[in-house]
Amino acid sequence: MSRRHIKAASWALEHVVSVVIGSGFEEMAITRIVQGKRVGTFFTEHQSKMISLESTAANAWKASRTLESLTATQRSAAVLAMADALEARTEDIMEANERDLTVAREQGLSAPMLARLALTPAKLSALADSLRTIAKTSPSVLGRVLRKTRVAEGMELSQVTVPIGVLLVIFEARPDCLPQVAALAVATANGLLLKGGHEAAHTNRCLWQLLQQCLKPYDAADALALASTREDVDELLHLEGYIDLVIPRGSNQLVRDIQRESRGIPVLGHIDGICHVYVDREADKQKAMRIVVESKCDYPAACNAMETLLVHRDHVEGGLLSELCSSLKTHGVSLYSGPRMAQCNGPQSADEVVDSVDEALEHINTHGSSHTDAIVTKNKDTAERFPRGAYSACVFHNCSTRFADGYRFGLGAEVDISTGRIHARGPVGMEGLLTTKWLLRGSGNVVQDFGESGTRTYLHENLPGS
Repeated sequence: MSRRHIKAASWALEHVVSVVIGSGFEEMAITRIVQGKRVGTFFTEHQSKMISLESTAANAWKASRTLESLTATQRSAAVLAMADALEARTEDIMEANERDLTVAREQGLSAPMLARLALTPAKLSALADSLRTIAKTSPSVLGRVLRKTRVAEGMELSQVTVPIGVLLVIFEARPDCLPQVAALAVATANGLLLKGGHEAAHTNRCLWQLLQQCLKPYDAADALALASTREDVDELLHLEGYIDLVIPRGSNQLVRDIQRESRGIPVLGHIDGICHVYVDREADKQKAMRIVVESKCDYPAACNAMETLLVHRDHVEGGLLSELCSSLKTHGVSLYSGPRMAQCNGPQSADEVVDSVDEALEHINTHGSSHTDAIVTKNKDTAERFPRGAYSACVFHNCSTRFADGYRFGLGAEVDISTGRIHARGPVGMEGLLTTKWLLRGSGNVVQDFGESGTRTYLHENLPGS
């Protein structure tokens, strides 16, 4: 940038006009500037919001280092304080949630969205219990030695668990997500930037404020930060120097948008929740009835609810298919025949008849989303064949798809369910928010000692404690 450019920018500022100086050779530069993208150099008399967000992310990173420096007992105590705060402040939380629900009803929010948005004292109590489980199980996860090797005499190598760094979690109308994710982040010493759906703005702010208070005694309140607008998210997705992982929780469109907009920051999550239940020819009738009905009807809006029912052809003449469909209809489920590629996300179910477990697997792997798929069968060989053939993150035998949940898995809570094959897969609890580092302790060793003219040899012995 030349002095002439700077002089022109200074003249604009003197006349109270902010200005962006960018390269005319950059493709669609003006359009991107108007869209608020980070293009060129921005001159303004006002403090840029970008600086504020960058500062927020930087502070979250610093606070995460503070969390890591605490003892495991201190981090657990902070999570326990969060659990107690949820119960102690139930009235305040419910008041904030009712404000959000009132607006949502006036705006005609769908029934599944209202179900996600609504909190109850029972839900808050269950949330508090899940946080206490996290506090109880978290002391052993950070700094755990996964592998220990004697590389050579006087050289010991360890692989240990460490925090990922700073997480950006974006979720829609699910305020119950906020305490779970916050507790998981604190337990694993990760900084956390949160952006909830505008439908839950009052609830999210209330929860964030009371949880942040629990970190003040440890000088780590900045480890939890709340973004306000979609524009904030757009800016945060460009802060790869501070944010290490983005986790979007919500609709398919939200996840796709985040994956497209993220610049250099990995994105963890799932696009669809298309879950199947396959009722095998040798299925127990009563088990099949209970599993199918609960998988669909317990919470139809959940991502682990059944979307497609696959039934072996023998049950058409045997009558079980008719009974299953009748029971689902009794629970208000609309039935459709044949494969459906789209996620129903409500009280609908697609039904299909198949000739074998192999055909069921082909259907699941073709039309599914690698989330959760279940088989109901008494045949041991078929029960072994099904999980080997299904590409899903969660595969169940003789149980409801609704068990695909971090709390029900004993993880305490989950930050999301990942259907990817890199890093964490399935319900992502504390383990999924950790990475590893290698620690090599030597005694003045250099590589030349192990060369052709050296006197040392590698041992590569596995040591106990790994």
